[in-house]
Amino acid sequence: MAPGIPATGEIHDQVQIDGIYVGSWCCLIAVAGEHVIGWQWCDTEKKAAWAALLQRFPAPRVVITDGGSGIAAALSDCWSDAAVQRCLVHVQRNVRTYLTSRPRTEAGKALLRLGRALTRVSTPAQAAAWLGHLNGWYQDHGQLVRARTYRTTAAPAPAWVRANQTWWFTHDRLRKAYRLLERLSQAGTLFTYLRSEFTGLDIAATTNRIEGGTNAQLRLILRTHRGMSEEHRTRAIEWYLYLHSETPEPPQRLIRPEHHTPTRGSAQTAAEQPHGPEEYGNAATAEEGLWARKGWAGRP
Repeated sequence: MAPGIPATGEIHDQVQIDGIYVGSWCCLIAVAGEHVIGWQWCDTEKKAAWAALLQRFPAPRVVITDGGSGIAAALSDCWSDAAVQRCLVHVQRNVRTYLTSRPRTEAGKALLRLGRALTRVSTPAQAAAWLGHLNGWYQDHGQLVRARTYRTTAAPAPAWVRANQTWWFTHDRLRKAYRLLERLSQAGTLFTYLRSEFTGLDIAATTNRIEGGTNAQLRLILRTHRGMSEEHRTRAIEWYLYLHSETPEPPQRLIRPEHHTPTRGSAQTAAEQPHGPEEYGNAATAEEGLWARKGWAGRP
């Protein structure tokens, strides 16, 4: 029996959304405050799957997301009125992925420090200062972001360059890290939690509530019960999410009359087995001196 969370139509101050993969399936989850409000199964994170989840609920005031595949397009279609807060922890991870944890250049080291400082911003003044430092970084190292290398016989192309490509950005990974921070800062999704209209709402700056709370517990369940089939794993996840919704019904209250009459072929009748100990058997037992012998069996 698959449980489900009914939509209440409540408008939440903030909703966190994230996905978790279970075998060949992906479960998209929405959490408001301390409670799960819904989930959606799909094959991969994409716009149609996210839209199927988001359209069940009215748009919250703020949605916190890690910026995964298809989320932006679904938010634009379904929750266009909601402000977006990008998870700062994920932004830090993306910057570190581009630059590595130990950049060799001074420009890379300075940009990595800016990325690490994101989660320490707690006031509008600090946010303005951080944006100023990002602009100052570009003033000092913008030429590296714009630098290009053209194909010549003396300068072989990197392995990731296409065969017919005649030029590429010289510092491609540095450029990607900067462009990520620049794009998010211009979109205004880095410091949404510090806006004056959300004062007193305690808007989260990360998706830690859903990733470190709900998703971590789901991974623990899957790791503890590795022997479950994929169908049982998906059902276990659904029951965990349902029981962590705001007002879950007791499981026995969800039983319907049709659950007492399984369809034909859904169950196999077990063969009748005699009760009590076996009177006569042909198995070798140690009590009767019958067991498998190996070697010389004590012969001299």
